[in-house]
Amino acid sequence: MLRIGYVRLRDERSADDTATLKANGCHVVRAEEPAGPMMDESAVLSSILDFIGEGDQLVVTRLEHLGGASRDVLDVIDRLEERKASVYIVEPEISSQGEGGRALRAALQAVLAVEPMGGVRRRRGQSAVDEIRALQAAGVGPVEIARRLGVSRMTVWRKLRDVEARATA
Repeated sequence: MLRIGYVRLRDERSADDTATLKANGCHVVRAEEPAGPMMDESAVLSSILDFIGEGDQLVVTRLEHLGGASRDVLDVIDRLEERKASVYIVEPEISSQGEGGRALRAALQAVLAVEPMGGVRRRRGQSAVDEIRALQAAGVGPVEIARRLGVSRMTVWRKLRDVEARATA
């Protein structure tokens, strides 16, 4: 059985997460770099899910590393199960196998039932203004920014106006 560690390099805990994965017997640790506004936020995770083999185990320190919404996490678990692989979460200690796996799936499905459609995902440590400015700098228009972030167009316009007002003050 190959244990593959997966870590998102988003904050100061990333180095600790990598050490924790190695201490938990991971043969390989793959890291997801922070994505730009127009890039796939989980390209490394997708590649792991494409090549993971039967009996292998994906290891993450926290459940949130698998996705920002319950649907995303359930999709990862489904892809792993299709390949006859599993996931192991270090904090809290739980696996997608056995009774714990059934409980994990039930909990995620319960949360999914009350989660808003399309679940808005914000990157940790990044404010709405930073996200709006990054998207605008990438050439995305205000209407599309509002759609991607799950906010109203008026919110985007107000944030942009506030940034411009601070810049000229």
